[in-house]
Amino acid sequence: MLINSSAIHRTHYDILGVKEDASYEAIRLNHRTAILNSHPDKLQKTSETPNPDLEPGDRFVEVQRAWEILSNPRSRAVYDNELRALRQDTVTAEDVCLEDLTVEDSGEILELFYRCQCGDYFSVDSLELGEMGYQLLRNGNKVYLETPSALPASFVLPCGSCSLNIRLLINVDMSLPTNDHS
Repeated sequence: MLINSSAIHRTHYDILGVKEDASYEAIRLNHRTAILNSHPDKLQKTSETPNPDLEPGDRFVEVQRAWEILSNPRSRAVYDNELRALRQDTVTAEDVCLEDLTVEDSGEILELFYRCQCGDYFSVDSLELGEMGYQLLRNGNKVYLETPSALPASFVLPCGSCSLNIRLLINVDMSLPTNDHS
């Protein structure tokens, strides 16, 4: 998932629910599941779609387009290069580790915040992290981040008000104390 210019851009990998290093077989299986779950004839109401902002037919087209790009080794390589270039072009104010964030536990969702120079906040919640393959797990007053691989990762978060971005660095085996507001 690319977060850029105050908007979240879902990658083709996000749409199919696979990691960027997924095998062809994993992409094929996830495409099959996604296409069956998003077919307009199967869905009766817009509320049944995984992304309520999309009409059922739009979700189907989105899944099909992701498959067209990722199923072809040549188009996938071009797409991967474009993703890398887009990530490198994003200017960030600073790099921040998970330990630098404030965690608020509001019951079902954990929210992570970092104060911006303008006074507003950079934020990401457990649902957004889950969509990217990261699980926030609670154990008492500690929150643990479960990563999909043993490799460090990063992504860019926009400020809620100004044009600044930060790069959130994710390392494996992180734990954070929570501010419980439930």
